[in-house]
Amino acid sequence: MKLSSRWILAVLGLLLGWWPVAHGAAYPEKPIRWIIPYPPGGSNDVLARYIGIKLSQRIGQQIVIDNRGGANGIIGAQLAAQAPADGYTIVIISTSFVLNAAVRKLPYDIQKSFDPVAMIASSPNSIVTHPTQGFKSLQDLVSQAKAKPNSITYASTGVGGFNHFGGELFKKIAGIEMIHVPYKGGGPAMIDIIAGNIPVMFTSITQVLAHVRAGRIKMLAVGAAKRNAAVPDIPTVIESGFPGYEMYVWWGISVPAGVSRDRSQKLGHDIAAVLRDPETRKWLAHNAAAEAQVSTPAEIRKMIRSDLTKWTGVAKTAGIHVN
Repeated sequence: MKLSSRWILAVLGLLLGWWPVAHGAAYPEKPIRWIIPYPPGGSNDVLARYIGIKLSQRIGQQIVIDNRGGANGIIGAQLAAQAPADGYTIVIISTSFVLNAAVRKLPYDIQKSFDPVAMIASSPNSIVTHPTQGFKSLQDLVSQAKAKPNSITYASTGVGGFNHFGGELFKKIAGIEMIHVPYKGGGPAMIDIIAGNIPVMFTSITQVLAHVRAGRIKMLAVGAAKRNAAVPDIPTVIESGFPGYEMYVWWGISVPAGVSRDRSQKLGHDIAAVLRDPETRKWLAHNAAAEAQVSTPAEIRKMIRSDLTKWTGVAKTAGIHVN
């Protein structure tokens, strides 16, 4: 059958019109904004910047880090919740994401306003001090705190955050009183720890590892069931004489609720590939004392529900609340 040139042109026009829809919509087509709900320098920021580079290399688009600190991560999380559900805004979530919901009313719902995409890693808590404070061990810290109640202050990323919970839980187990000093994020708090302006901080090993290795701060103990390979000479809190103290922080990635399943799955697949890369796992273990975690969105949702129940109970027992 002989086809007319007009008919052929019409078919080509239809095909060319369809092509951008089928092939030009490949995700992602432009840079992705990654909201970090804390100032630069904290563990969330450290991990996001490294993973962001790796993810950018894999997807062929820039990952733009957007630090939006304040209110223990609430300001940044709210900004993410209100962003367009198009897959071009992601937000790092962590243990504090759930802890906030355990102690206060939030301008978003941690289970309904976000769709989890992927996990990143987990790491134990640690207890650190400035070398000039004179604490050679965790027992030294406790002895002074008992001799002079409320004479020691400790820094945190904000009221109701991971660092705050870590401090209050230790106070309860050790039977001591210390004064909590909230900061706007882990970075600003660490500046004052390094400067010797505040004596103690309960924080992830991830945030402090480089400073410990450089001798700028001293790690007294690790809040895990066993010693961490990145700091094998540091005893656990349990070894130091305070059984029952274990604190871990996890980090993950979410998007605003409503992002298409195809885009969420594509993003989750790419992040999982980055985390399975031996180079990434080696960096996390050596530079962040963290273990890569690969989980499905359903598994992350289940973990968030479980954590919310757990930490709400801990907050009530420890008397942690925000008016």
